[in-house]
Amino acid sequence: MRAMILAAGMGKRMRPLTDNIPKPLLKVGDKTLIEYQIERLVAGGVTGIVINHFYLGSMIEEALGDGSQFGIEISYSREAVRLETAGGIIKALPILKDDSFIIVNADVWTDFDFSTLQPVDGKDWLAHLVLVANSEHHPHGDFHLDNTGRVNEGNSTPNERLTFSGISVLHKNLFSGYPIQPRSVIPLLRQAMSHNRVSGEIHAGIWIDVGTPKRLGEVSTLVSASRGS
Repeated sequence: MRAMILAAGMGKRMRPLTDNIPKPLLKVGDKTLIEYQIERLVAGGVTGIVINHFYLGSMIEEALGDGSQFGIEISYSREAVRLETAGGIIKALPILKDDSFIIVNADVWTDFDFSTLQPVDGKDWLAHLVLVANSEHHPHGDFHLDNTGRVNEGNSTPNERLTFSGISVLHKNLFSGYPIQPRSVIPLLRQAMSHNRVSGEIHAGIWIDVGTPKRLGEVSTLVSASRGS
């Protein structure tokens, strides 16, 4: 499968660090956030990577190039207006090529093993979501994973919900009939959930939504500890 890294955010919560640089290019140790993400995807066996961008996107292209330094082909989907998650994916479908593909947010820090993800068939299943335990800054979670492996909103109480990690496998049929315009993927997922066409799994390892300078510091601490610094 190919993978798409969603990198078109403005990084407003990360200011002033993102005043002159896009959030994916913020450094942790000697690498940028997006470089770590690319390396994990390559290790997971993805066959190509598409990156969408909007804010200071030319800097991302200049830093990463065609992907040869990582041993993989990187293509770019440039957005003249910010298309949000679903809109960005819909625009990128022609260069994603595969019917089923991995989607991951650029600002996710995780030890998730991407090689475990499998394509979804586009008929019985339109999406597969990786869920994680709720964090302090998102205590009520997003979705419920039932005992059949289906993801839904259901009638679960907040403490039974889990957080959507920003890692998923989606099928192009999830976006069928939608034009290229700003749109979130969450309503599309909820619609698919209402027809029992979204599966899920729980990742119990490391996962951090690197949305603030404080959480960037947490990641830096993890990296330093892993290197014995």
